[in-house]
Amino acid sequence: MHHDMPTQMTCSTLVSFDLDGNVVTNVSFTGGCNGNLKAISKLVNGMTVEKIEEYLLGNLCGRRPTSCADQLARAVRKAYEQEKKGA
Repeated sequence: MHHDMPTQMTCSTLVSFDLDGNVVTNVSFTGGCNGNLKAISKLVNGMTVEKIEEYLLGNLCGRRPTSCADQLARAVRKAYEQEKKGA
């Protein structure tokens, strides 16, 4: 299922991805550091929600309490939990 999730406290404003079970594909960001976010999107393609959390959850950007990568980890978990409730 496709998800568009708004981000908080980051330069990017939205993260979009597809979720099939717990596997994440087709990640893209709106806004933010274009090159870095394209690289992150390629690196996590095909990873599970758990693996993305393991690598990215808690990564910070400067003085901010989050980052685009952290927001991705939070978004895929939220979407996964929402899908489980709706199943």
